[in-house]
Amino acid sequence: MIKTIKKHTTTNTLVILGIILGLMFGSFLPEYALQQKIIGAVFIAFLKMLVVPLVFSSIFVAILGLGSLQRLKTIGIRTIGLYLLTTALAVMLAIIVMNLIPIGESISNVGLEFQKANTIAPFSFETMILSFIPTNVFGSLSQGSMMQIIVFAIMFGVASLFLTNEQQNPLVSFFTSVSEAMLKMAEWIVLLTPIGVFSLISYVIAEQGIDVVLGLWKYMLVVLSVILIHAFFTLPAILVLFGKVNPYRYLSDVREAPIMAFSTASSAATLPVSMRVSQEMGGVDSKTASFVLPLGATVSMEGTAAYLSVAVLYIANMASVALSFGDQIMLGITVVALSVGVAALPSASLVMMVVILNQVGLPVEYMALIVAVDRILDMARTSLNVTSDLVVTKIIDQYENSNK
Repeated sequence: MIKTIKKHTTTNTLVILGIILGLMFGSFLPEYALQQKIIGAVFIAFLKMLVVPLVFSSIFVAILGLGSLQRLKTIGIRTIGLYLLTTALAVMLAIIVMNLIPIGESISNVGLEFQKANTIAPFSFETMILSFIPTNVFGSLSQGSMMQIIVFAIMFGVASLFLTNEQQNPLVSFFTSVSEAMLKMAEWIVLLTPIGVFSLISYVIAEQGIDVVLGLWKYMLVVLSVILIHAFFTLPAILVLFGKVNPYRYLSDVREAPIMAFSTASSAATLPVSMRVSQEMGGVDSKTASFVLPLGATVSMEGTAAYLSVAVLYIANMASVALSFGDQIMLGITVVALSVGVAALPSASLVMMVVILNQVGLPVEYMALIVAVDRILDMARTSLNVTSDLVVTKIIDQYENSNK
């Protein structure tokens, strides 16, 4: 009992306390909050340090653990299908909310400029496909190109299925040990979470400034409302429908990962924590978590998809451009497709925004009006991405258990 209380206090209460104190510190002492950025940066760097070896080893071991191409095909199709479903529902919810609450007053784009959009190369299908394939796997590993690492790990795992047991065993033993060692290191780093969260939150609040937040409160409120509705109603409904489990109990058990995602604003940095809590707290089998979660950390961007849907409709209202029902349907389809397709490209969310604005004929200059609060909203949408990953992982695990 004492051990349980101590663990609960360490992983949850102190993290929430760190968020609250960070908000206060960043608001009232911004000059000092800006100076301690290094603490949060070190915390995220430690987490990201584990991601590449953890993803590679976990996916490889998971594929060999499945034992056959047929099982890999089944779990892969179900995983991608569920990610597309949850993303589509998030986008649909965002469009419905923006039609019910059409925020965004008409503003001229004269004098507006968003320089960062000019650095985005023209989007092409060929570029997207080629971005999935590592021409130099060691370069991909050193650069942390997650989609390329996942593609190679899957191909390496599939190829290893055709080896003899004598050839497979040393590989399985080695990469299993690597995965376990990374998770053990993650346990140590997680002990720093309250301090890391405090530093990250306080810096963001100090950097953005409370005036900027207040100036865009309607926009932020709508984005956060969509994210919260999807997290607390849509995803639990999907978990009940497909997973047949108590959704709120499960989400409560694994809440440490979404909290971590909120503070770091990085699905990749949160991955070691997601893998640990899904198995230890959520009861997910290690093989399922090792395959589904790394894939989700890369391709699951429903928080971003919902945010982009709201942002594009908000910009359309500011530009006095009325999007028809058909235009909004095409917007939803485009966002869902791009959310998976551009995952491997640098600055994926920015690429998506530029591509979508160009498609619907809206000037990218309007991005300058909303980019000020992007970092804060990025924290919320990353938390939703991770929550969705955990929900999909639990559903896939339930399917796997029912087929045993």
